Amino acid sequence: MPSRLEKTELTLGFMPLSDAAPLIVARELGFFQRHGLKVQLSRETSWANIRDKVALGLLDGAQMLAPMTLASRIGVDPLSKPLVTALSLDLNGKAITISEALYRRLRSYTTSGLDDALTAAHALRRLIDAERDRPPLTFAVVYPFSMHNYILRYWLAAGGIDPDKDVRIIVIPPPQMVSQLRRGAVDGYCVGEPWNSAAVNEGLGRVLVTDHAIWNNGPEKVLGVTEEWAERNPQTHDALICALLEAVHWLDQPQHRNEVSELIAGSRFVDIAVDVVRMSMLGTFQFARTEFPRSQPDFHVFHRYAANFPWRSHALWMATQMQRWHQLPIGVDLVALTAATYRTDIYRAAATRMGLSAPTDDCKSEGLHVRAWKNEQQLKLGPDQFLDRSVFDPQQVMANRAGKVAS
Repeated sequence: MPSRLEKTELTLGFMPLSDAAPLIVARELGFFQRHGLKVQLSRETSWANIRDKVALGLLDGAQMLAPMTLASRIGVDPLSKPLVTALSLDLNGKAITISEALYRRLRSYTTSGLDDALTAAHALRRLIDAERDRPPLTFAVVYPFSMHNYILRYWLAAGGIDPDKDVRIIVIPPPQMVSQLRRGAVDGYCVGEPWNSAAVNEGLGRVLVTDHAIWNNGPEKVLGVTEEWAERNPQTHDALICALLEAVHWLDQPQHRNEVSELIAGSRFVDIAVDVVRMSMLGTFQFARTEFPRSQPDFHVFHRYAANFPWRSHALWMATQMQRWHQLPIGVDLVALTAATYRTDIYRAAATRMGLSAPTDDCKSEGLHVRAWKNEQQLKLGPDQFLDRSVFDPQQVMANRAGKVAS
């Protein structure tokens, strides 16, 4: 533990989601305390609330959507302050759920079933083409700058669907997704657990595809703090990361998943039936109420596969998607943006203190690996395939940036 903490009493924000588990476990099982921190957790109602409270200093930091940290530097919000992250909290953990009514219609547009992510996207395109006389389908995501938005759009585009013309995409906070599906206000949504399982449990919806099927082991949530806070409290920041590294290691041990399900389901945290949380937390996943659970061992990855390293290749992929969907001007220096936001140096210092191996490279190619693999350091990393078999090479982004600088 660092000898001098600049601040020992912290308030951290979180959303009622299964992948808030690292913060909840660190507090409830004493990992924060072990590192000299007294932490209060503040359950928030929306990602916009978290953004604003962190910017105003009402929260010291928070569970955040990974792209939120990048968006903080491009002037999209007058309250925004530059954010940094030095810790990824998890990989995967979300899915695309559609209403039972839409699922029944969709089955008519495929002869090979809907279990394959790309097949399902092509079937949806055929449905949209055939039903142009109907109002466009409405899908919800949790925030404009979110992996949910980019994963949904990536999946739609892979099926030949224009997300900006062929469907309507709106923003709804995660806990409100099920009620909006029940009302018929949306036809489907992309959200983190347990809000897919909640719809399945009620018989309102059916999970069509998991994010793991769209991008194996893509990034999800991070620990976010303002750059100013990180510079003012470096020892506290280090202690915070170390405590959370202990928590995620504990979380990724299968024998603890039942315990954590019971812990996070409580009224102070996610506030939902523990059986609903278990539907995704135990390495299986129920896609429909009438189906048996399917094996999904990598649905929630909290620590293995170097999940906690803030890969700048993840950040670069997100930044290119921001440009693809017109959220980020083409002329922005993506390499500088991601380097300022994703602080691999801070992570490595904390990992060294904890006796953990950290990747020596900031980036890796995404999309090359169908199975788990080992890098040159012999660190075990997870499959990283995209549903369309594309490959994202961060070196190409860097080379393009170098060319622009040279010119």
